[in-house]
Amino acid sequence: MATARGLRPLLTLSRCRRGRGGAPGAPGSRALAGVAPDASQVDNSSGFLERRPHRRHPGVLQLPCVRVPPVLAAAARALLLESSLPGVEAQVPALRNYLWSRRVPVEPEELQRRARRLEERLLEDADVPPAEERLRQAVLQTLRRTTYHWQELTYNERLSLVYMAARLDGGFAAVSRAFHEIRTRVPEFQPQTLMDFGSGTGSVTWAAHSAWGQSLREYMCVDSSAAMLDLAEKLLRGGSGSGKPHVPGVFFRQFLPVSPKVQFDVVVSAFSLSELPSKADRTETIQTLWRKTGHFLILVENGTKAGHCLLMDARDLVLKGKEKSPLDPRPGFVFAPCPHELPCPQLAASKPLACSFSQAYHCIPFSWNKKKQKEEKFSMVILARGRPEEAPRWPRLTQPVLKRPRHVHCHLCCPDGHMQHAVITARQHGRDLYRCARVSSWGDLLPVITPSESELPPSPAEDPLRVDKDA
Repeated sequence: MATARGLRPLLTLSRCRRGRGGAPGAPGSRALAGVAPDASQVDNSSGFLERRPHRRHPGVLQLPCVRVPPVLAAAARALLLESSLPGVEAQVPALRNYLWSRRVPVEPEELQRRARRLEERLLEDADVPPAEERLRQAVLQTLRRTTYHWQELTYNERLSLVYMAARLDGGFAAVSRAFHEIRTRVPEFQPQTLMDFGSGTGSVTWAAHSAWGQSLREYMCVDSSAAMLDLAEKLLRGGSGSGKPHVPGVFFRQFLPVSPKVQFDVVVSAFSLSELPSKADRTETIQTLWRKTGHFLILVENGTKAGHCLLMDARDLVLKGKEKSPLDPRPGFVFAPCPHELPCPQLAASKPLACSFSQAYHCIPFSWNKKKQKEEKFSMVILARGRPEEAPRWPRLTQPVLKRPRHVHCHLCCPDGHMQHAVITARQHGRDLYRCARVSSWGDLLPVITPSESELPPSPAEDPLRVDKDA
């Protein structure tokens, strides 16, 4: 079971480390002024950076190019070679593309609404009302042509091997980036138990072992596919069914633990919510996962609009849910990536965008992998138990920083729930802030204190995501 240690002292210690040199309201902690056109220059003698170079400022969360453990890569290659799957080189990219373009199934209520609208439109356009059967056939043909046809994937032994070859290294990279966020911001957090829902090939277990192998003593892998669980266990044993597991304390099961008393320090669901057949199933699963969460709930999906919407629905369900665990009444808040609990401004923009991130990784050297490195694009949300004010609230860089001579363009998701396109210069915002912004990357936090509403200039009418073409 998860330990009873609370998250509040950990986040408090982390915040103290970031704000060392003054109390939360003191000038030292507000050394980097708000990103506003009329902001004054920064006092370069302040101790905000604690004698660290700008490239290592407290908001840097970039993870270098990750590599799956050599024993895992060797086991995956051995299993694929032993299976002698025909045509695997063509099946791997086909499955990868299919999973990337996968969307959630249309709910029956939405399908009925679409059918009624189509029927009304056909009746309006027709000079003579068509017969009932012809009208029905026309509506069905249009729905078949315009509706996404979701199908449940049944992972047998063959498909599990293809999935391993297609997604093992990319999934490992995405989850490693989520774990890195927690390790960097709360280094005192040392989990002892972890549950992986939809564990698949076990990439979450390997990534967690790489991050917290010294403290984790129990890994619970839950997947409905017996073939997937068997494959994950073989990978843990180096590609055979009789070897010694490289990660101790791993348990496999096909169903979630029933007991409400069982909690885990970290609960993960990576690329699994999109595999559930209905919104009701997703709601029930998310509520169950949150009840099982002792400290952090990590949800990861594809970096598409569909994947991002899934995560925002899950986030809102946890934050606004009235159901409270009788054994753990602590509320939840968004630990990452959102610096707020307000509606996502990316989806509220005139042109909705997915809030996604990118993580570089070394590919497993299969014969068809011509590239040595690739980028995994994903969306994530990390929910934690505690109080939202306990976490530092710095703006998040939602796009790559555009570096120009003597200025940089930063697209920020701010704590007030709005997107801001900030043009930062050393002359206007100070040398420290300019250099911190210039060395920051997509997904980092920019260590600035947002001014009060009275200090902010009026919001521009144009879309804040549009980059100034003259720059």
